Amino acid sequence: MNYKNALSLFLAFYKTIGYLFLFIAFGLFLDSKYLVPIYENAQHIATLVMLIGFSVLFYRSPSRIREQMLFAVIIGFVGEHLFSMALGMYTYRLGNVPLYVPPGHAIVYIAAVYFCKDAIVKRYRRQLEKLFTIFIFLYATLFLIFANDIFGFVMSLLVVFLLRNKPRERLFFLTMYIVVAFLEIVGTHYQCWSWPKTAFGVFPFLKSANPPSGISLFYFLLDLGCLWLYKQRNLMAWKRMKGIRKWKEIKV
Repeated sequence: MNYKNALSLFLAFYKTIGYLFLFIAFGLFLDSKYLVPIYENAQHIATLVMLIGFSVLFYRSPSRIREQMLFAVIIGFVGEHLFSMALGMYTYRLGNVPLYVPPGHAIVYIAAVYFCKDAIVKRYRRQLEKLFTIFIFLYATLFLIFANDIFGFVMSLLVVFLLRNKPRERLFFLTMYIVVAFLEIVGTHYQCWSWPKTAFGVFPFLKSANPPSGISLFYFLLDLGCLWLYKQRNLMAWKRMKGIRKWKEIKV
């Protein structure tokens, strides 16, 4: 890879995932331990900023992306209440599900989609997959060694295992792993939410860090749910696309 292509890859990452990282760091800061002593209702500010960011991205996106964003909000709302409120997998600062969280899921999801669709990213897809996989192993191993994060390490192994036969989706899910890792580190550092010391707080043999390293495994349910809903809404177009894809594979 020459300097020009390396720079193009960096810019593709910066213009999608990089902007997302900045937005996450700023948005969650508004609901953080640092701002709450200054303004008690800081969560409302975070929600307002998130809705503005969601609206800008929504109206600048094509109809297909808009539809997936709406699906992500719906699935995120249901999933958050299931995993946080019902199952106690993690707990938000005020014991609720903040209103900024479901649209936040949509922004994370679509940023990863835009990154993976970039032409230079597609060109170096396999190299990025190898690089991201190495990062995941190192990240999960460090959490296992220094934070006794058995739960996160097991989930990280499951992520890599489940993606072994998913070449079309692999880069997207590996990207999501990295995004979610950043999101969770920032969110728990700001004390916007916290994780129990064991998985779901009920499995003592699965010690967990705060946050666990491989929690993106559960974000995959959001991604798969968005894709399934989109398929059902556009069934004919999806079947036609699959037919074209098979024809191209046969031709090759």
